Parts: sequence; C-alpha cells; structure tokens
Amino acid sequence: MPVFYMRSPVYYEAMPPGRLHPISVALRDIASIFGRMGFSVAYGPELEEEHYNFNVLNIPADHPARDMQDTFWTKESPRRVPRTQTSPVQVRYMEEKIAEGIQPPYRIVVPGKVFRNEATDATHEAQFYQNEGLVVGKDITLAHLKGTLEQFFKEYLSEGAQVRFRPSFFPFTEPSVEVDVWFEAPGKEGRWLEVMGAGMVHPSVLSNAGIDPKEYQGFAFGGGIERLVMVKYGVDDIRGFHGGDIRFVYGFDETTA
Repeated sequence: MPVFYMRSPVYYEAMPPGRLHPISVALRDIASIFGRMGFSVAYGPELEEEHYNFNVLNIPADHPARDMQDTFWTKESPRRVPRTQTSPVQVRYMEEKIAEGIQPPYRIVVPGKVFRNEATDATHEAQFYQNEGLVVGKDITLAHLKGTLEQFFKEYLSEGAQVRFRPSFFPFTEPSVEVDVWFEAPGKEGRWLEVMGAGMVHPSVLSNAGIDPKEYQGFAFGGGIERLVMVKYGVDDIRGFHGGDIRFVYGFDETTA
C-alpha cells in the first residue's frame, strides 16, 4: 500500500528509496579490482598547493606543459588550485612513507574529483572524477604497466575489451602513453576514446619525493571515471553525470554500475 505524506494542500506519494550514484558504484568496483591486484587506496586534498599540483610533478612555472591544463586558481596568497589531476597524491604519499622510514615497494590507487577550467561537451567536463595509480619498486618496466591495465580493463569492461596504447607526452612520466578503448554509444558509430594517460614515473618526480631513481623505478596512470562508465554502459554524453537529473541515476543498476 503506498505511503503518503502531506504538504498542504496537496498529498504526494512518497519518493522511492535513494540509491548510489553510478560514479560512487564505479569507484568502489574499480578499487575492488585493483585491491585484488595488491593496491591500497590513498587520498589527498581537492584544494591543492601549487607545489604539489605542478612543481614536484616536473611542471615548474615556466614549463610549456602548464598550457596543457586550464586551471582554476584561488585569490589568496600563496595561491592554491582546485587540483587538475589526482597525481599530486603520488608525491604526498611517497613523501609520507619516506618520512616514516618506509622504502618502496608502493602500490596505490587514488580516486577523487578534479577540476579543469574548460568548456564542456559530450566527452569533457569542468569537474570530473579520476582514478590515479602508482607502483614503485625495483626492476619495474613498461610491460608491468601494460599488463596491469589490460587486466583491469578485462575485469571492469569485459573480457573482449579492445584497448590500445599510443606514444604521448606527460612531464611527470617518461616514456608516456595514452590509453584508448573502443567505444560504441547506442545508435552511433564506434570510435576509439581516450580514457587514460600513463607511463613510467619520471626520475625527477621520484627524486622530488625523496626516492633514489637509480635504485627504484615506477609506473603511473590516471583516467576519468565518467569515461569508463560511458564505455561500459554506452552513455553518449558525460554531462549527465553531473546534471542533477535523478532519472539519470535510476538508469543504472546500482549493484553493477
């Protein structure tokens, strides 16, 4: 029998039970997959110091790579930035472990919200979620990165997920790659969609965190959560995730999103 509550002078039928947002479910599922591969979860501040968002990631003030990211800034002094990526947590985590006297190996994922001062469209948003990954140890190679990501995509997307790696440039990794997956939205022609940047951690980044790059190596990756959910479920517009329309949330099975 339906339950009613009163807001005079009209009676309304009770709202259906609340449910998790598809991004929340995806974050849990992704953390679970990497957890089975030995990763722990780390977090950091969304309002970040310029030092961690740029400088220690091999992006000093005069570096042309700063132009790759359209950034919001606070008006305080010293100014801070709503983080443009989850990569600052890499260095924060490594610094913390070194301060505690804990040397590598490290293996973490860093889920969280990031912000970019850019125009929105079907595949870009000014705010979105990323999942960062970091592995540091001895004798780490690009093959370890490739194998880790291929295993993740098989588990999260499907066994038959089509993935490709392309050479690219990021100041905090060398060599660097971009990772694409095949994306087919309902009623539209399939295409490759870039979902992640990755590469071997730049020696300067390791040094900035207090780790000897001659003794240890690492790989890192970072990708948008919304784009992964788009690929998995054929969502054709990223803006639905942050539009506030409750019908969008109820379009997903909250146990498998």
